[in-house]
Amino acid sequence: MSSETWTIRKVLTWTTQHFEKRQVDAPRLTAEILLSHVLKLGRVRLYVDLDRPLSKDELGTFRSLIERRLAGEPTQYLTGVKEFYNRPFKVDARVLIPRPETELLVEAALRMLPKDAPSRALDLCTGSGCIAISLAAERPQATVVATDLSPDACALAKENAEALKVADRVTVLQGDLFSPLPP
Repeated sequence: MSSETWTIRKVLTWTTQHFEKRQVDAPRLTAEILLSHVLKLGRVRLYVDLDRPLSKDELGTFRSLIERRLAGEPTQYLTGVKEFYNRPFKVDARVLIPRPETELLVEAALRMLPKDAPSRALDLCTGSGCIAISLAAERPQATVVATDLSPDACALAKENAEALKVADRVTVLQGDLFSPLPP
């Protein structure tokens, strides 16, 4: 990217083509997500402001993200967020990125948990806490215990529970599978 004026339109076009050449998955979507993150705008807003020029700082930050993505770093780690069950979960290298298919597991569990009665659930190997937190958010009378071997993953799951306002009903315990549970 040279010293010419780079608008949102121009940057998205260039980045999409560059990602296509380098065989990045979903090149246009990836470009939009990264640029939205840098500009702190929703993706729809990018299209409203297609002719808005980017500052040198914005271009520099975006260029850095492009390089990291091309080096294989996942988009979700670059932005620090993964949407799961219509909620934004913080993710980083401490945890695996929640897979879309995991939402099917949440749906199956929700069919088993009563909607209007107290219930309990256990989430083993919680990672980001996306399953435990989604269950608690969808079932206001449910309490969920989440365990993970990694203290770093537990810390992130607790952050997500706080951010998504279910920390009072999601208990995160560090340990191997059932070991942190009381007898």
